[in-house]
Amino acid sequence: MTTYVRVSERLDLPADPEGPIVGAATRHDTYAVHVCQDEATAARRLRTEIDGRRVALITDENVSALHARRLFGRLTAAGLDVTMTAIPAGEANKSLPTAAGLLDWLAGTRLARRDVILAVGGGVIMDTVGWVASAYMRGLPYVNVPTTLLAQVDAALGGKVAVDHATAKNLIGAFHQPKAVVSHVGYLATLSLRELRAGLAEAIKKGVIASPALFELIERRHADVLAADPAATAELVHGASAVKCRLIAKDPYENDLRRPLNFGHTVGHAVETVTGYGPVLHGEAVAFGMACAARIAARRGLLDPATLGRVSALLTTVGLPVTLDGLPAPVDPAATVAALGQIRKIRDGQLRFVLPVGLGETVIADDVSDAEIHTALTAESH
Repeated sequence: MTTYVRVSERLDLPADPEGPIVGAATRHDTYAVHVCQDEATAARRLRTEIDGRRVALITDENVSALHARRLFGRLTAAGLDVTMTAIPAGEANKSLPTAAGLLDWLAGTRLARRDVILAVGGGVIMDTVGWVASAYMRGLPYVNVPTTLLAQVDAALGGKVAVDHATAKNLIGAFHQPKAVVSHVGYLATLSLRELRAGLAEAIKKGVIASPALFELIERRHADVLAADPAATAELVHGASAVKCRLIAKDPYENDLRRPLNFGHTVGHAVETVTGYGPVLHGEAVAFGMACAARIAARRGLLDPATLGRVSALLTTVGLPVTLDGLPAPVDPAATVAALGQIRKIRDGQLRFVLPVGLGETVIADDVSDAEIHTALTAESH
């Protein structure tokens, strides 16, 4: 027996045939962020979010060996139809050629528009796979499974997805919110101390701009987090995720470019650009960028010396760079200022600095001069 779906529309034509026609589109996305302390729980959360759909799991070669193949086995054992691929690891592979290769791979799978892409890895995977998901079939659902601390507290959240270009970091991108995020803190036990420190940078950023409570939590428990203690990392990831979700909910598509979440990223992105996307980890670049912005704020009389010292001390205690000589690769201040000039051009002449004025309070300045930036870059201490 044939089943029909009846659609009835009886629309009038406009009274003014020469007047403007208004097009409208609204979208409201919500997604769950699950913080888990064991892989069995994480897999159960994933099965619920996947809801029986076909899955394309994309990871990198390092994470494939560490976690993704085991997760693939759990999902297929549960009866899910999963196909998997891995790209080379590293920021250099967060690129348009890599993304094009993934689109070609997806075109050879059986995925349909309601099936799910699973991004398993660190920030490079979150950003690259998220952008691929936004483009394939005009947008496929995707679930983030972040395996680094930086990804769990930042990159996996918020739907800002992109690949890099030689001109600037994240130049080719979109806004495409994930269907869900499943953060298993047990994965963090395989990270190096350097990677854990880099992840803490993004959590410290959120504490400075929006949550004194989170900042104080990191002051108390950073040693446990750097030891990958499951309880401490779960508390940190849960708190930092909640703070970021509340911040991005105010303006998820960045209609207002005056965003406190960019604290540390103006200089940080320039450092990554001039060092070729790799020698300096994203969190290290952001930490240095935060220190520079804090120094600019202090020189302007916006930030008191005690708070400047407290922020710098936490970054230093955690093991993050606050000066040029603390960065893991040589950085030319003049080249960094020049890279900021390119960012200024991309942003229609505006270079907005997020300057802290206290824990949980910032101002946005668009008049920071090249001389101020150079002084902050070359400062030997706070």
